[in-house]
Amino acid sequence: MHCRRFQKSPLSRRDLLAKGAMGFGGVALQALLSDQSRATVTNPLAPKTPHFAPKARNVIFLYMDGGPSHVDTFDYKPMLKKYNGRDPGEVIGKLAPTQFDNVGKVLQAQWDFKQRGESGAWVSELFPHLAKKEVIDEIAFVKSMTSKFSEHTFANYFLHTGSPFQGRPSMGAWFGYGLGSENENLPGFVVLNGGLIPPGGLDCFGSGFLPAAYQGSVFLPKDQPIANIKPGEKDAESQRRKLDLLSDLDRSALTKGYPDPQVEAAIQNYETAYRMQTSVPDLMDLRGESDVVKKLYGLDSDFQNTKTFGLQCLLARRLVERGVRFIELTCPGGNGDRWDQHGKLVDGHGKNCKTVDQPIAGLITDLRRLGLLDSTLIVWAGEFGRTPFAQGNDGRDHNPFGFTVWMAGGGVKGGASVGATDDFGYKAVQDRYEIHDLHATMLHLLGVEHTQSTFRFSGRDMRLTDVHGHVMKEILV
Repeated sequence: MHCRRFQKSPLSRRDLLAKGAMGFGGVALQALLSDQSRATVTNPLAPKTPHFAPKARNVIFLYMDGGPSHVDTFDYKPMLKKYNGRDPGEVIGKLAPTQFDNVGKVLQAQWDFKQRGESGAWVSELFPHLAKKEVIDEIAFVKSMTSKFSEHTFANYFLHTGSPFQGRPSMGAWFGYGLGSENENLPGFVVLNGGLIPPGGLDCFGSGFLPAAYQGSVFLPKDQPIANIKPGEKDAESQRRKLDLLSDLDRSALTKGYPDPQVEAAIQNYETAYRMQTSVPDLMDLRGESDVVKKLYGLDSDFQNTKTFGLQCLLARRLVERGVRFIELTCPGGNGDRWDQHGKLVDGHGKNCKTVDQPIAGLITDLRRLGLLDSTLIVWAGEFGRTPFAQGNDGRDHNPFGFTVWMAGGGVKGGASVGATDDFGYKAVQDRYEIHDLHATMLHLLGVEHTQSTFRFSGRDMRLTDVHGHVMKEILV
């Protein structure tokens, strides 16, 4: 008996062999050619042609870990002083839940503000160096940035990767993927770690589903910035033989299986690490820097964190000179809890501003002196801002509804200010922007159309800005 569901096969195995015989030679030839192509590993960090003429070639991302208070730094709100000590529900209106839901009274800015430079930018007394005319007029402020997340880890991932979830590529990795690097002896994405890895950990700097060659390499601002930079072998020839053996084994694996981007990245990373043994010591050798330049960055400061961040900024400039595509700076430790002042706002923000003010002003000044500012994009941002009312008596809680970031350098309209929060600095009310817009603008300034920079993963064309993002044209030259 036959199963009622049985259907005769439209093509038997004998028919398939008879009709498809001419194609088997092609399959074999394709396999042979594929083996040859797999044996050749291309450099994933080789320079790539941008989508259009770029304004900038490099990015320095000044990451203000913890969330600076915009109403105490760059977003002047006189209404806070007028209603200081009042119930925020009465004067601001309905409040959204905060991270800790410890809502105190309206809290005025703890520092005085003045208008600075020809642009008339409002700057608090926390930033005497950035407030100088020749520096502040290079900066374009975005005072209506928003985030979708009010918790550090989610907000950090969102700021760095465009997603709140772990495992997505960092923006530094996306820039390397889209543009490559201009120095084969150093990574294309370098993180200068001042002492604090942000909540979310090293995944903030990871390559996610992109090849591992694009992940951030973490350097410390000291004589030996990364572990094992000095070879353990007794001579260079011994080390070279080991590397050649590793390379041969990896290439052999590629010829026997499908192309594996992780294996290809490993081969490239071995070679980059080998070349870094000479390029990194050269990077850290500051004997060619004059005392005037070192002083400009604050390396002679009596405050250790200023010296630490000043060295990071100087190294960032030296990395730009060497063609590294994306450099991120993290904050030094020792200032309390980063910029995250749920209490002791005056002490914490005072120390943080003293840490970064002179070094950042020195960086802008030095890049302009060397003719590099026009081709280097500087971005200053935290993951969110702070509330205009107190947490307890002397702190501020997280505020993702409206805060300030700024940009300077390549392609940015110095002296510009776009967007606004309400009279109390609580929520963005004019030209509301989000992190995806920041990413789209950064890519645009380096000649990358964010909607076209994609990577196929899990059956979908992924991108840094997901399905969002608009270029903030108002701050562009």
